Amino acid sequence: MLLGHWIEMKSILGASRALEKLVELMPSTAHLIRDGNIVDIELNELKKGDNVLIKPGEKIPSDGIIIKGSSYIDESMLTGESVPVDKESGDLVIGGSVNGDGSLEIQVKNTGEDSYLSKVINLVRDAQATKSKTQRLADRAAFWLTIIALTVGFTTLFIWLSIGESFSFSIERMATVMVITCPHALGLAIPLVAAISTALSAKSGLLIRNRTAFEASRKISTIVFDKTGTLTEGAFGVNVIQSFDNDYNEQKIIQIAASLEQNSEHPIAKGIVEKAHKMNLSLQQTSDFKAIKGKGIEGTINGELVSIISPNYLKEQDIPIPENLRRGPIDTVVFVLLGESNLIGAISLSDQVREESYDAIKSLKSMGIKCWMLTGDNEKTAKTVSEELNLDGYYAEVLPHEKLEKVKELQSKGEFVAMTGDGINDAPALAQADVGIAIGSGTDVAAETADIILVNSNPKDVTSLIGFGKATYKKMIQNLIWATGYNVFAIPLAAGALLSLGVLITPAIGAIFMSLSTVIVAINARFLKLKK
Repeated sequence: MLLGHWIEMKSILGASRALEKLVELMPSTAHLIRDGNIVDIELNELKKGDNVLIKPGEKIPSDGIIIKGSSYIDESMLTGESVPVDKESGDLVIGGSVNGDGSLEIQVKNTGEDSYLSKVINLVRDAQATKSKTQRLADRAAFWLTIIALTVGFTTLFIWLSIGESFSFSIERMATVMVITCPHALGLAIPLVAAISTALSAKSGLLIRNRTAFEASRKISTIVFDKTGTLTEGAFGVNVIQSFDNDYNEQKIIQIAASLEQNSEHPIAKGIVEKAHKMNLSLQQTSDFKAIKGKGIEGTINGELVSIISPNYLKEQDIPIPENLRRGPIDTVVFVLLGESNLIGAISLSDQVREESYDAIKSLKSMGIKCWMLTGDNEKTAKTVSEELNLDGYYAEVLPHEKLEKVKELQSKGEFVAMTGDGINDAPALAQADVGIAIGSGTDVAAETADIILVNSNPKDVTSLIGFGKATYKKMIQNLIWATGYNVFAIPLAAGALLSLGVLITPAIGAIFMSLSTVIVAINARFLKLKK
């Protein structure tokens, strides 16, 4: 019995200790930059807006924005992202993550209860305290098992007394029945799995707000994805760089375009500048930068006028568009013009489909789950993305409030629907869906309408979530069946039904059986794993 209780308490404390481990991720002090000097202060003295120095290998003391330096940040214990993330000036960092080889200066954004880590801890604590339908079922089963134990115990006492057995023998039979039928394992069967699964998922960047919805994820028959930012990157990426002048190769064209576009905040400009950085191209100084409303931009580079303009501008200036122009069906094309009419190249861009989306959709379809897409984008773009990913269907040109109706439409056909979106403009659809999944929420874990929050913008996490939901439910049912089912055999033995065959269980043996059932339930729960 002592061994049984030891294993039981070890399992319970192991699940609870996951919260303590999250708290331990935070350092105890921070290097505050004050009037040009470095001052070490306690973590609770940090305030929003403070500037802090992070040395190589140190833990980051709070959520913040990098204002100086670059480094690779290890966020594995917070988001489940195993590969260190490259961060530079302007990027967000999470308190509790570990700095790599570079020194950083960050400006504190969130501290205390407002920090990402505190929100995660609160979510885990709330989820562990919340009872799902399965847990309430276990509670009812435990209640009725208690009634059965008492009823069968007293019935056993009266039957043995009525057939002439001694009072001490009858009492012993009654005690054995009550001991062996104790619903201790049943009371542990579901809560322990719930606590372990919630802690495991939080460490992997899957935050559970609604346990009932999480356990119901095993029933998902259709998943509806928002397109922008979920299946796609949500930002323009360069697809094709084309030269129309032998004096300018692809590298030169993107260098000229990026040098000019670095002065613009337009999404197309960001895509071109990012491409130049990936190609390790140095950007040139520009002057006389000017936006041509609705047409493009222009400026001077090395004393020469350069323009990045749209196809409409070329038509207005009677500059012919080359017949050999390469572009995809959903590409946006901009042209690079030198002087007034020297067309030297074109750059085609589009919102890029995430690499992870292909594997995610393939895995989900292999599980028999239908995959649909909802987007406010035009029909042509939606069709192209849908065909590229081999989706089962799509809805295009859908406004945020109309997304809810599309989810209802699928539900009316008998589908158990999960909605996956960014948690902002998809809020009504997330609330309507049987399981609402906010994806790519980063440090914003307060997506109120979502049942489950995926920290990373990785569609493959949806596959992991469903698999983990099935595994969790399977463990619960295994524990539930064992904790109740063994009584079918144990109660008759305890009552002395096989006495004529020489089989008789003493109260001590009954206690061992009861403890053994608890041990099996605890060990089975600890075998729960999350596969990513």
